[in-house]
Amino acid sequence: MPDLTEKKISTEIIYQGRLLDVRKDEVLLPNGKSSTREWINHPGAVCLIPILPDEKIALVKQYRYPVLNHMIELPAGKIDRNELPIECAKRELEEEIGYRANKITYLTKIHPAVGFANEKMWIYLAEDLEKTNSKLDEDEFLDFFPLHLEKALEMIWKGQITDVKTIIGLLWLDKINRNKA
Repeated sequence: MPDLTEKKISTEIIYQGRLLDVRKDEVLLPNGKSSTREWINHPGAVCLIPILPDEKIALVKQYRYPVLNHMIELPAGKIDRNELPIECAKRELEEEIGYRANKITYLTKIHPAVGFANEKMWIYLAEDLEKTNSKLDEDEFLDFFPLHLEKALEMIWKGQITDVKTIIGLLWLDKINRNKA
């Protein structure tokens, strides 16, 4: 099997913001030639599949400026510096939808945008929820959007839910439920 690894020769930070930075690297290709790679350095994130006491999935609807549209999503958020993914998951669950989970199960880790970002996202199942109060960031506006799994899956297949983390999370939950049956 050939070695397809690209080796970094140099890196330049093009932009550095609060959330991420954009880099331009010069790389050595497997054939000995060089090229550039532009990519986004991201701190990582978590995504939760919260199962409400009535068995609905706690989704949120929010406006996402990069796609200029309202999106239906599972609760998620960026990992803070020195924060473990599981701690971020607990924090984000309460911040976004106002629930605390008595049971959180790690399901998988995904790379949502491998063509241009190094973001890793941990996906958790959140069960046995207790109501608390949401604590949204001052620039965060969400609409609580609970759905039964069957309805959410139908929305995926109709192209009404297009967010990748949400699609992956809901398909994982569907697989878990099928394995229980």
